Amino acid sequence: MHITKLPTDPAARAAAYGDRAFTLDVLARTLWGEARGEGRDGMRGVANTILNRAARPGWWGRSVAEICLKPWQFSCWLDSDPNRVKLLAADGRDRSYATALSVSVDALAGILPDYTFGATHYHALDCAPAWARGRTPCVVIGRHAFYNDID
Repeated sequence: MHITKLPTDPAARAAAYGDRAFTLDVLARTLWGEARGEGRDGMRGVANTILNRAARPGWWGRSVAEICLKPWQFSCWLDSDPNRVKLLAADGRDRSYATALSVSVDALAGILPDYTFGATHYHALDCAPAWARGRTPCVVIGRHAFYNDID
């Protein structure tokens, strides 16, 4: 088996794989990094949030990859995240990554139903970000609360 080392820099990945493959790669890694312990349903919720942001371009970006890589939006991409090395090394041998890739294919094909009722934000239940104060989640999927009323 030949294993090719993947570029770790997102710009290098884009140049190596082209936009479509780059977007699929970034989305799958984001789902894996944010929800690998949540299974397919949790990954779908995170994917929905990203797609809902892409449908309403704003400060968070315009494209799926730009939204995923926007600084401070998805903690899995932070240089300080202790799992970042694992995120960049994940591949199809990891069952959770294979699930993330499958969900990403459906999301980018436009066949993923929105399980989050239009949510553009979410957080883990064990943290309480300031932006969620006084808000009621529109849905809770696994250990994530999703919100569709935040600009």
